[in-house]
Amino acid sequence: MTTDLCWCGSGKAYADCHSEIDAKIELYRKAGHEVPDREMIKTPEQIAGIREACKINTAVLDEVEKNIKTGMTTEEINTIVHEYTVSHGAIPAPLNFCGFPKSVCTSINDQVCHGIPSAQDVLKSGDIVNVDVSTIYNGYYADASRMFMIGKVDKKKQDLVAITKECLRRGLEAAQPWSFVGDIGAAVSGFAHKHGYSVVTEFGFHEEPFICHVGKRKTGMLLVPGMIFTIEPMINTGKREVYVDAGNDWTVYTQDGGMSAQWEYTVLITETGNEVLTY
Repeated sequence: MTTDLCWCGSGKAYADCHSEIDAKIELYRKAGHEVPDREMIKTPEQIAGIREACKINTAVLDEVEKNIKTGMTTEEINTIVHEYTVSHGAIPAPLNFCGFPKSVCTSINDQVCHGIPSAQDVLKSGDIVNVDVSTIYNGYYADASRMFMIGKVDKKKQDLVAITKECLRRGLEAAQPWSFVGDIGAAVSGFAHKHGYSVVTEFGFHEEPFICHVGKRKTGMLLVPGMIFTIEPMINTGKREVYVDAGNDWTVYTQDGGMSAQWEYTVLITETGNEVLTY
């Protein structure tokens, strides 16, 4: 009946809420496209909860940005992240996730992702480092990462950091309602390859839909209002091949020793475009 309440919990009648969106999704499904199920479309309550977690996540990265410097160890970064997160009533999501021993990932130079903070890893002038923060607040998750350039960084690394952020911006620009996951990958990889960089394909958003940062336009899952995911391109100066450190089973390195950079936003698809929730 038209007076039935919407499945999303908004309190509105279904006819006034998700009826039109569901009908449009069905048209795409019948046309042969991969479409999201309802679990991938966040309810107003879930969006509100994720938004609060994202506020803390962004504040954690702001705190790191205020303090990061030459001579700091990555263990000190871990302490900043852990203490700030816990003091604001949240949980650092990486800690003990599948055995990960720290509260943040810190990946330096040729480390692509999942670098483990250590008192032995001292940031030196010329380093580039990705700080990847994930936060749980009231059961909701947030995720983002930033690149930091330490001291005097050479132009090759500066360019990599800048191009990677532009890849993220272009991926964000492509993440529109009724577009496709492949549009994001096409935008990211097209720009990266144009500038002579490679794109890591093994890693991306931990939930469905998996966001691959190489893709073909108008392919992959349909993007619809209410979906939340991360865009997190990992861009290499050399080849895209990577390997996992056998000593800790976590840290990912470029196979050829080239430099790598990553920027990450959590993104909400809206009816008119998108909203960056944490950055």
